[in-house]
Amino acid sequence: MMLSRRSFGAFAGTAALGLSLGASAGPGSGGQGGPARAARIAPTGPAPDPPAADGRRHTVGFDRYSLLVDGRRLVLWSGELHPFRLPSPSLWRDVLQKMRAHGYNAVSIYVAWNYHSPAPGQYDFTGVRDLDLFLRQAAETGLYVILRPGPYINAEVDAGGFPGWLTATKARARVFDPAYIAYADEWLTAVDAIVARHLYTRGDGTVLLYQIENEYYAYVTRPPGLDYMAHLYAKVRADGIDVPLFHNDQSRHGYWTPGSFDTGGERGRWLYGFDGYPAPDEVPPDWGHFGIGGQQGGATASPDTPGFVPEFGGGWFDPWGGAEFDGAGYAGSARTRDAAYERRFYLTNFANGITVHNVYMTFGGTSWGWLPAPQVYTSYDYGAAFDEGRRATPKVVPMHQFGHLVRCVPELAKLDPAGDAEYISAAGGVTGAEAGRIKVYHLTNPDTHAHVYVLRNDSTRPVTSVLPVAGTSLPVTVPASDARLLAAGIALGRRKLAYSNAQPMLWLTAGRQDVAVLTGRAGEATVTALECASEPTVTVLAGDAESSYADGRVRVTARLGGLTRVLVEGGGVSAPLLLLLADDETSVRLWPRETPSGSMLVYGPALLRTVEQRGDSLRLTGDTVEATDLEVWTPDGVREVVWNENELRVSVTGSGSLRAERPLARVSGVVLPSLGGWRRQVENPESEPGFDDSKWTVADRTSTFSTTPVPDGQPVLFADDYGFHYGDVWYRGSFTDATGMRSVSLGYSTGTQGLLMAWLDGEPLGTHRMPVPDKRTVRTGSWAATATFDVPEKARTSGRHVLSVLVRRMQHDMDGRTQDTHKVARGLTSATFAGASPAVSWRLQGAAAGAADPVRGPLNTGGLYGERSGWHLPGYGDGGWPVVDLPRAERPRQGVTWYRTGFRLAVDPGVDASIGLVLEDDPGRAYRVQIFLNGWNMGQYVNDVGPQHTFVLPNGVLRTRGANTLALAVLSDGTTESGPGEVRLTLLGSAAGGVEVTDVPSPGR
Repeated sequence: MMLSRRSFGAFAGTAALGLSLGASAGPGSGGQGGPARAARIAPTGPAPDPPAADGRRHTVGFDRYSLLVDGRRLVLWSGELHPFRLPSPSLWRDVLQKMRAHGYNAVSIYVAWNYHSPAPGQYDFTGVRDLDLFLRQAAETGLYVILRPGPYINAEVDAGGFPGWLTATKARARVFDPAYIAYADEWLTAVDAIVARHLYTRGDGTVLLYQIENEYYAYVTRPPGLDYMAHLYAKVRADGIDVPLFHNDQSRHGYWTPGSFDTGGERGRWLYGFDGYPAPDEVPPDWGHFGIGGQQGGATASPDTPGFVPEFGGGWFDPWGGAEFDGAGYAGSARTRDAAYERRFYLTNFANGITVHNVYMTFGGTSWGWLPAPQVYTSYDYGAAFDEGRRATPKVVPMHQFGHLVRCVPELAKLDPAGDAEYISAAGGVTGAEAGRIKVYHLTNPDTHAHVYVLRNDSTRPVTSVLPVAGTSLPVTVPASDARLLAAGIALGRRKLAYSNAQPMLWLTAGRQDVAVLTGRAGEATVTALECASEPTVTVLAGDAESSYADGRVRVTARLGGLTRVLVEGGGVSAPLLLLLADDETSVRLWPRETPSGSMLVYGPALLRTVEQRGDSLRLTGDTVEATDLEVWTPDGVREVVWNENELRVSVTGSGSLRAERPLARVSGVVLPSLGGWRRQVENPESEPGFDDSKWTVADRTSTFSTTPVPDGQPVLFADDYGFHYGDVWYRGSFTDATGMRSVSLGYSTGTQGLLMAWLDGEPLGTHRMPVPDKRTVRTGSWAATATFDVPEKARTSGRHVLSVLVRRMQHDMDGRTQDTHKVARGLTSATFAGASPAVSWRLQGAAAGAADPVRGPLNTGGLYGERSGWHLPGYGDGGWPVVDLPRAERPRQGVTWYRTGFRLAVDPGVDASIGLVLEDDPGRAYRVQIFLNGWNMGQYVNDVGPQHTFVLPNGVLRTRGANTLALAVLSDGTTESGPGEVRLTLLGSAAGGVEVTDVPSPGR
């Protein structure tokens, strides 16, 4: 075996960029005004129990290894979920339960300012915005919460989360500007009043960590930024938030480490974290505590706090046109950042001392309404472990395995490098480039002396080698571009694992026996050795396995397939051990859970949601897709098993479990109706010269707080200055003489994929569109252009003329560089004429903030005539509209046409059906569609750009047992035939089980 070495690197003693470090973080924090009395740090022992709003006070602190909850070490394994991207509060619980079951112990959430604040001083935390409800659900599910309220969040949402009204204020955002600080403080006051009721330190909830600002890399060494961060810190503390605070460094720069800004004398209550989004073909970097030092050293910049990644790529976002994944959409994201990617990068993070780890995104959801930033389309699936339809994908496998592992193997919370990282050569004498070798990270727990090995293969072919461990040469195979974790010397209940080339997943004590699970790829040959003082009795209960005993170790060899069961009894240990060896597919059907009476393990169903023990009865809820057996290893005394309110006949197995005598039933079929009975109506009367615009807003402003300059001699035309912040905006300019006018040039600013349409005296002048972004331009949000149209000869006359302009805005820039770019103008910016200089009087109309839908919120609708008239709402009287069939090939027409229909669903009670709407047509047809379901804006389809064709309709907004109203607002540019083409419902997935769904209020007119 040939060995070469690559150094882990020494611990850094000072922060990057010369920033001074605070004192070592104390083990306990909490209390109202300062650090609480430090909790005693327990030696390596069990992790804290799953969190709950238990009414007891808790301490939350940290040292260089990990978080410390009540003095007990915790590896935080978290996933990102944005409640605002799932506008059905019942389904929050669904996703939270799925995360908890699949091994996550925490959920990280952004709270978007724009989502909750329609106007200055107004804050809405009701309905789909009920933050209090979400935090209660997280506590009831048993998940810690990482709370991230900004004020700025980015998140690929409009203006990075800033409310639309902020764009029209003097406030300079993201610095210590008094005007901005006043608004930001008001926002944080509103949020923190809710959050303070859910702090884990007080026992009222499970909020464990709190982030201020987001990826703030401007002014890191200058007063505008230092004072700003210090103010936010002091503000949050003054609001009673006493859990540790942190910021997410935009990359591994070493910005915002402890001591880098004034925290009012508090010590040991600030965490350093950094974000990472490596490309799939990148070699995973060593950027944790054990990695390289210096400016690019990641966690080495803060050696006294645990390695912390507040955002690590669980996928990637896709822009309009699908340039990021060559048109494949989020299927391309999931394919390039798959389960092997997760193992390769996440296990490298762990091997480098990252013990606070959040995956962005774990459930991406939907950027419905006018929520998305200009760059991205409606779907925010992200290629995440749970797709937009709330289904677990193959990416959940490593999350499930590793999440349960860190919960039940406490040694993993405190590890030191046992030496430098090494390369072991491929078996068979293959040598040479690193591509033919496995990189090995060897770590050990200083208290228990357990050993952990992370083995990573960066090549494009599987590599087989041998690993020297525990006095033996252990054969190991790492698949191409993959990784695995092995352990030696860890406890498996009352026995100790000597070594195994299968990855440990969990152990627990169920009744009188210990149960341990190890995993790997199907078909792999495994060897697992247990320490035994004397020869034990080994019984192979199921699967392809053999055993032998020598030198104080029992050795079990097995080939993985399904669930291999090996019972080990005696050998100097009083309790038997049931060794379960599971392939990947089987491992995600194993569900450990704690009860007041002890641990239990469920095997079989597609999901285990809840567990309740009542005397000798164990009551389980969960999901099934296919017919499946149910088997439960239970605490002592359980005689009865109930599944989804149905009592099961059970019998005792040779494995010591209770098994249902009949399989759980598969999910029943879901029948979806075809969509017919469409009614059609054209709009845009605003383009007609005789339209009454007397109640529209006069564009009479001469100055603005926008970063876009106002052309000399022209009024401010920017929509935000007149209170129109979201969606389409109409302009009508009146003038009295077009003699000699050859052309009109209209400046406008929309963001990516926006467009402008113009009419003169009711006759179309044409449409101008922003270009489709590519990989080079996708991050650009402040798109502006000038559209020039020829004036028809017949219109070059004296007398009154009306220039009508419709601008589709694609929302505000995210201001990631702290340059107030969220204030770049949206809408019409200028109007000039060739051959004439008329005096134009402008009026404009859009979706006014003051008239926002009180239930659906200000981001739901724009300023189309049909929206202002309620055509998108259920109950609108469309009986006079003509009946039409789809698909259609409408003759070229510039403007808006509406289609409405109704449909009924009758999904069986007890079935969770995820349903989507599909739109498909000839991609050469230039039109786009706003999709309204029961009045809720479910997104925007652009037929000739894509890539999105399927739109998720979340249950609750969708009545799965009742009547629904579907309205489509079709905007066509007049250059081609337009649709819509085929419009149909599709079943994305279904399961027997689910959560009880309450209909989301969907008022009509």
